Order: sequence, then C-alpha cells, then structure tokens
Amino acid sequence: MKIRIRRIDKSIALPEYKTAGSAGFDLSSRDEVTIPPGGTKFVPLNIIVELPKTHMLLLAARSSLPKKGLMLANGVGIGDSDFCGPDDEYQAMVYNFSDKAVIIEKGERIGQGIIVNVDRAEFEEADHVDHPSRGGFGSTGQF
Repeated sequence: MKIRIRRIDKSIALPEYKTAGSAGFDLSSRDEVTIPPGGTKFVPLNIIVELPKTHMLLLAARSSLPKKGLMLANGVGIGDSDFCGPDDEYQAMVYNFSDKAVIIEKGERIGQGIIVNVDRAEFEEADHVDHPSRGGFGSTGQF
C-alpha cells in the first residue's frame, strides 16, 4: 500500500520500518523539546499523512521511551483518515514521570505508527443482550 506523507522539515528522515517484521514505523521529533519533571509537552512528529478512508494511524510509544522516564500521556493515539489538512501535523503528548527534566532531541525517534484497517459498525439498538454477564476488571483472577 502506498501512503502519501508530507514532511514539515526535510532534514529529518522519512519514517521507515526498521526490520522486515516491524509492524510499526518510527516517528521522530521535529524539534528539540524539554519536558519538566511531572510535566507534559507536545512533540511535533514532522508528518502529515493521507490515509485511505478505510484506515487509521495508531500512534504508540517506542519501547525505549520509558527508559528516559517518558510515556505517551494518552497511552496510544488514534489518527483518523480525515486528519490530513495542510496544518494537521501529527504530534505526541509526552509525559515525564521522572524527577528530572528530559530533553527529546530533534530527529530522535520517540514513537511508532501502525496503519490499521478500520471496519465501521452499523449500530442496532436492543432492549437486551443474549449473553450472560461475565464480570470484568480482574474477574478471571488476574488481579
């Protein structure tokens, strides 16, 4: 599948899959960003993406991000297919859970994008469901 992207800063490499088995492609910071202890900052990811209407972009942290004391503030990001206007640069909101300021360098790979096919549901309201309740939040003994 070919996906059209626009880089804001051409000095930063195009996103790429690092291995033949990679599900996600690396996303890099367009700017140097300093995140204070306990703080959050938006990190611009240097791309605008034109996805097919049947797809979305899942934004996840690279596994190395927590080693720096950082995580995505919202866990994962969802990029809709209609988020592709001239100013719709992807960004990651990054939270610093450490007790020291952390610098993300320009060009540093902090996230990964995964392109996912999306089925759209047609919802049908029902007065009841046909299956018994099974619990939740540890009901199978996992907590």
